[in-house]
Amino acid sequence: QVRLVESGGGSVQAGGSLRLSCARSVYIAGRHCMAWFRRAPGMDREGVAAIDANGITLYADSVKGRFTISRDNTRNILYLQMESLKPEDTAMYYCAGEWHSGCSGSLRDEYKDWGQGTQVTVSS
Repeated sequence: QVRLVESGGGSVQAGGSLRLSCARSVYIAGRHCMAWFRRAPGMDREGVAAIDANGITLYADSVKGRFTISRDNTRNILYLQMESLKPEDTAMYYCAGEWHSGCSGSLRDEYKDWGQGTQVTVSS
């Protein structure tokens, strides 16, 4: 099992920015997919952004144009740059990974390993 640890959450005002990081416990030599999910209070977990084995990214419509997913494989870190934050972005944010070349890089809840989450709170 690969351990994932998120950081970078916090409280910001609407219109502000945050960058989330997800540190991986091991170097993954092969092709893999990773993603960010979030869960707001009383809501189901939803996919926010994903990056597949080829580096192709996918975003939920609600964050398209505001959030950017990226990864630094040499440092085993996944990022989520969040701009123009809105109160409705308030949630616990989780990173997830799937460690094989056949992974889809989707926003579906089908990843193997998950982090514990980092809280993002956006005030109006």
